[in-house]
Amino acid sequence: MQQVLLVIHVLIAVSLIGVILIQRSEGGGLGIGGGGGGGLVSIRGQANLLTRVTAGLAGAFMVTSIVLAIMAGAHRAGSAIVNEVPAAPAQTAPANTAPAGPSVPTTE
Repeated sequence: MQQVLLVIHVLIAVSLIGVILIQRSEGGGLGIGGGGGGGLVSIRGQANLLTRVTAGLAGAFMVTSIVLAIMAGAHRAGSAIVNEVPAAPAQTAPANTAPAGPSVPTTE
């Protein structure tokens, strides 16, 4: 399921890039048709259509991003420093024995 959603996400991203690159910076739509309003779709209609397609693709991109993030987090087991088991304490010398030290000859 995650791979299918990832492929859809990539297709949306590529489509979004394409739609943005098609738009003219002046807001004139596809830039086709030049002068008159005798075309099938007017420049104003093209701009509105591209704006709506861009908004729809951007929304779909955000939704798939959030769903993919949730799906990625669901597969990970939570861990916290507080929940970790402490290591076994180091072994210490028994209290009733004297510490080993240098042997000093005594003269009595």
